[in-house]
Amino acid sequence: MSRPASVVEQRRVCVVCGREIEWRKKWARDWEHVKYCSDACRGRRQDTTRDPLQQAMIELLRQRTAGATICPSEVARLVAGEEWRARMEDVRAAARLLEAQGLVDITQAGRVVDPSTARGPIRVRATRALLTPDTTTVERSGRSNRRGANNP
Repeated sequence: MSRPASVVEQRRVCVVCGREIEWRKKWARDWEHVKYCSDACRGRRQDTTRDPLQQAMIELLRQRTAGATICPSEVARLVAGEEWRARMEDVRAAARLLEAQGLVDITQAGRVVDPSTARGPIRVRATRALLTPDTTTVERSGRSNRRGANNP
């Protein structure tokens, strides 16, 4: 059975590790419901320990100038202290999940790479989606105003 055209266009990302899920013939009937890339990820389900890692990564990136990158080890050191090495894979997974949401780019040697296949040292860079404030701002008067709109 060949891969249907609709599946080719549909990118799936594991909800646990953030890696891209490869289409498999045995999933043909249930492709819409596939959430995990492996039995190991299914066993771990959604790991809520990555939320603080994602938040720390976002905060570090917002403190840097636009276009600057951070090393995942900076996030691990910030969150885990002396035990940072044990958290490195979790930090990389958190970066992959943020990349899947379009909030960061993962780079090697200054070039954006596929986070599912990247091996070796990586850097994380904020995208405009992360650095751009929400389109809805609240003025001091309490009125909601769309940026760029001419509201009286």
